[in-house]
Amino acid sequence: MKYVGKQNADHLVSVLQEHYAINIDWDGTRYIGLTLDWDYSHHKVHLFMPGYIENALLRFAHEPLSKPQHQPHPSADKKYGETVQYAKALDNSPLLPPDGKTYIQQVLGVLMYYGRAVDATLLVALSSIASAQAAPTELTLSLIKQLLDYVSTHPDAIITYERSDMVVAVDSDASYLSEPKARSRAGGHFYMSSDTDDPPNNGAILNISKIMTSVNSSAADAELGALYINACEAVAIRNLLHEMGHKQPKTPMQTDNSTALRVVNSNIQPQRTKSMDMRYYWLRCRDSQGQFRYYWKPGPTP
Repeated sequence: MKYVGKQNADHLVSVLQEHYAINIDWDGTRYIGLTLDWDYSHHKVHLFMPGYIENALLRFAHEPLSKPQHQPHPSADKKYGETVQYAKALDNSPLLPPDGKTYIQQVLGVLMYYGRAVDATLLVALSSIASAQAAPTELTLSLIKQLLDYVSTHPDAIITYERSDMVVAVDSDASYLSEPKARSRAGGHFYMSSDTDDPPNNGAILNISKIMTSVNSSAADAELGALYINACEAVAIRNLLHEMGHKQPKTPMQTDNSTALRVVNSNIQPQRTKSMDMRYYWLRCRDSQGQFRYYWKPGPTP
């Protein structure tokens, strides 16, 4: 709670105590399961969830590791030097019984909150496994075990927020043809920063890792689709910040695909599919309204 004058906070507490059993934390160190470590001298706050993963591993009776696991999800096989890249075979492993399906859904539910709150490295694995939870197989179970091995190796993630000018910035990216059925994945990193040409990074207020439902015809099409998905989310955040009193300039939207940037900035006019055309005109419309500013930055650059 934010208050002006402790007497006003004391009055609120006394009224609430007449009707409810409440807990009071004047230091503001606990919120919806999160622990907040305030570093006022350096203008930072650290968020973490001590003991959350330990309790989850006990709940799911996860066996201790024989060696550390530093990868939450298997990476794609690397085919160096090959001119033809073949699609990954469909999962034909046996289906799990109903109790196995329930187990997978429970693990996903527990880890999804943790991933959304503090550890974004889990989101790709969670999204990929969740797409198969309706009919999970033995392969799905092995992926769940690898994910549990990973959080067991890295149990205490911390996310740090630094003081900023409260200008929302977005880093957008796409992974082309990386999901089953020739689909691609959109990724987005939303953070509070400054109104500069290249906004400095900060702790994420939102991370997006979403499998696109449509099949994209090119990497540029996938990147444009990711820009569209992230821009739609950014509109709501812009409105929220405006209502809180933080006026927003053009939201900087970063992409590492120069073709997608030239398309959305109207520097090139390629033939577009109808789905790509819709995304293009929506992004251009929002740009003309002064809501977004699109710019390019190399992918490996932090």
